[in-house]
Amino acid sequence: MNKIIIKSIKIILPISIGLILVVYSFSKISINQILFYLQKSNPYWILLGIFFGTLSHISRSYRWNYLLNPLGYKITFLNSFFAVFAAYLINFTVPRAGDVARATIISKYENIPFDKTLGTVIAERIADLICAFSIICLAVFLKKEFIINLISEKFNSMSIFSLFFVSSVIILLIIGLNYFFPSLIIKIKVFLKGIFDGVLTITKMKNRGAFIFHTIFIWLMYVLMFYVTSLSMQEISDISFAPILIGFILGMFSIGATNGGIGTYPEAIVIAFSIFSIAEDPSRAFGWIMWSSQTLMIIIFGGISLLLLPVYNNHRNKSITN
Repeated sequence: MNKIIIKSIKIILPISIGLILVVYSFSKISINQILFYLQKSNPYWILLGIFFGTLSHISRSYRWNYLLNPLGYKITFLNSFFAVFAAYLINFTVPRAGDVARATIISKYENIPFDKTLGTVIAERIADLICAFSIICLAVFLKKEFIINLISEKFNSMSIFSLFFVSSVIILLIIGLNYFFPSLIIKIKVFLKGIFDGVLTITKMKNRGAFIFHTIFIWLMYVLMFYVTSLSMQEISDISFAPILIGFILGMFSIGATNGGIGTYPEAIVIAFSIFSIAEDPSRAFGWIMWSSQTLMIIIFGGISLLLLPVYNNHRNKSITN
């Protein structure tokens, strides 16, 4: 019963948060205002942003084979492409469920053990995490003085006490779990070892250079996707690259908070741009335009992928049999 409740909470909570933030967002800006900004925007830049987003997903589809090859498996590009887009679409049902779905799809249609496919997905996420951290470091470097001043203004003695308190609670929690639930700690250690093994897979692969190239290319396309879409709106087209990076980073984190970033993404953009004194209305409108354009791409390609997966593989199996 507890497991059912936990699973229900994992599904209901992100949806609830997303819907609450959608209501909040539309209380700050009307749909007509968003449409007004959309009508004024340059569709060329929006379409170019969608194009860059699509390129990143195509590159991700290619990259997956570089992790599966050392394990003795090779998947077709179309199955990888369909699985990637289907996974993004499934993320709109349960956050991060797409990774498991992607591993399941390839396991089913390519006859690869599920633990192998899931392990490579985790390895991919580690590489992505390194790239995301690099972008954060770049943003900090570009605006280090601004960020230091901002922290010094906001980070008072009470904040230091709060940080110390939270750190102490986390340490005590870890000690308590280790004492009262040793089996849970063992499971966590096994999981972390699996992640470490995934890292080793990256270092031992033959096509390491190609894997690194695709990883950098994927994240370059992500940033370009965000940047060129910002050029579509005259109100924010002349902002510097630093707020673009900060907006991209906060937007990236917001996507995992709710189903596909619904509700959270536009508000994350508002928070990021407000740091640089950019007006709320165009910031929020841009957040919705950016989120909507990429979501539309995922719905179209993800829906087509789910429809074509069984059709393509039935035809493929018949060809192999004949």
